[in-house]
Amino acid sequence: MSTNIGSELLSSCPESLAEAVTASTRQFRWFAVYTTPRHEKAVERQFKARQLEAYLPLYRSMHRWKNGCKVQVEQPLFPNYVFVSLEPGDHVRALQTPGVLSLVGRGREPVALPAFEIESLRSGLAQREFEPHAYLVAGTRVRIHSGALAGMAGVLVRKKNNLRVVLTLDLLMQSVAVEIGIDEIEPLGM
Repeated sequence: MSTNIGSELLSSCPESLAEAVTASTRQFRWFAVYTTPRHEKAVERQFKARQLEAYLPLYRSMHRWKNGCKVQVEQPLFPNYVFVSLEPGDHVRALQTPGVLSLVGRGREPVALPAFEIESLRSGLAQREFEPHAYLVAGTRVRIHSGALAGMAGVLVRKKNNLRVVLTLDLLMQSVAVEIGIDEIEPLGM
């Protein structure tokens, strides 16, 4: 009986309100879309034209052109990726968008991102300065690129809230852990 009352209410509501109520009951989830290189902004525009909610976090950086001019440009924070909110059956609409190569997932199955991560990015990035950084996890081999230890390589570890690089002197068969800032290291092989 409550289903009939809900249907009657929706049928008596103005069309825009009925659409809003129906939309709020849908199960939208955020997905990462892998794009053609340097097409993130075009893909975001295409999603918006197709009335799909998209999010492309951008950061500003100074770029020097060949003629020497310095210009501030906006670049994707996550190159080759755009986030899109989709209903369970909308995967095909996203994949048919020009510039989209695939939905990120495991094998052939797209995996939804936690909604709180996207919402945190949306609200948090607007309030802070940010820039991309190489993906680093404890256990990664890194090279120190600045400071007194520049050029030395080791393994990244965490101790409490601090980052340390374990440097090994093979000849002595000894290691030392050096506390270091994230801005002083880079993944080995870059």
